[in-house]
Amino acid sequence: MPGADGSRWTTFARVLHSVGRLLITSGTVILLFVGYELWGTNLQTNRSQTDLRRDFRRALARTKVDDGGVVDGSGRTTTTRPPGTGSGSTPSTTPPSTAPGIPPPGEGQPLGQISMPSIGVRNFAIVQGVSIPVLKRGAGHYPETPLPGQAGNAAIAGHRTTYGAPFHNVDKLRPGDSITVRTLQGLFTYKVFATKIVLPNEVWVLQDFGDNRLTLTACEPKFSAKQRIIIMAKLVGNPVPKLPGQDAAARKIARAGSEAAAGRTAIDQYQAEGVVRFPGALWGLATVGVWALVRLGAWGLRRRRFVRVLPYAAGLPVCMVLLYLFFENFSYEAFTAAIRLNL
Repeated sequence: MPGADGSRWTTFARVLHSVGRLLITSGTVILLFVGYELWGTNLQTNRSQTDLRRDFRRALARTKVDDGGVVDGSGRTTTTRPPGTGSGSTPSTTPPSTAPGIPPPGEGQPLGQISMPSIGVRNFAIVQGVSIPVLKRGAGHYPETPLPGQAGNAAIAGHRTTYGAPFHNVDKLRPGDSITVRTLQGLFTYKVFATKIVLPNEVWVLQDFGDNRLTLTACEPKFSAKQRIIIMAKLVGNPVPKLPGQDAAARKIARAGSEAAAGRTAIDQYQAEGVVRFPGALWGLATVGVWALVRLGAWGLRRRRFVRVLPYAAGLPVCMVLLYLFFENFSYEAFTAAIRLNL
């Protein structure tokens, strides 16, 4: 019957139209998420970096150690160099006889700045801890390892594609390249000597190797959490002592649950991270609910050509805010792992 065929075709066309709208909406959300990851997260980190640098400068002004020398009342620094080195030479580390009276950093507090001139990284703030929220603010120091400039293996983690991407081009570091780290104990220079690619559970890279080194960890390749790239650099000069109470402060961070208290089983927390952190799921559901109301409102006003845009004008800004809050609590790395997308 022609009428029945026409009815079936109309139904099919409506279903196809609805599927098309759903695909377009989904594609738009994915593009917005990509934009958030590549640019939105950088805006967050830039604000955090401004605050961290300010706090670190204030802390530095309260200490007497800067660049291996003594800061006088005018803010000038007296620096000692090894005999026979000119003004163009890299000064080696000159350790004080005892650690200065500096309190060890707590989780999320600034502890220094890292620079890698050969890849364009300058004075990027380092914070204590490598939990996921902490790494959104800056490069993160593994609390169970020595602070940069101290004896042993000081380890720092950082992002490569989001949240400021301080380690974006660490794969371009070559043996002999300099890495400098400024802490409240001084300015320390490291020379790169090796680069390795490891699995996320190869925590041996954080162990003490009997020398004085800096280890940088980041995801490998870019836009993936499949492996980790490890940069190893050796300290130039002598190490400085540990801060009073430094080990106890590290244990306190571990007991708080943000770091691995019983020993690390992975280089970072992305392996155990949930796809959506609370209250991210609520923001996602709220976004869907508001968008459904917008669509219902537009459908109810479908015969009024100009008025039907009002639900979109009122609802879209609300959806964008809710979607932003959802993105803040959504983990791309955990999502790809959950669906076995081995990127």
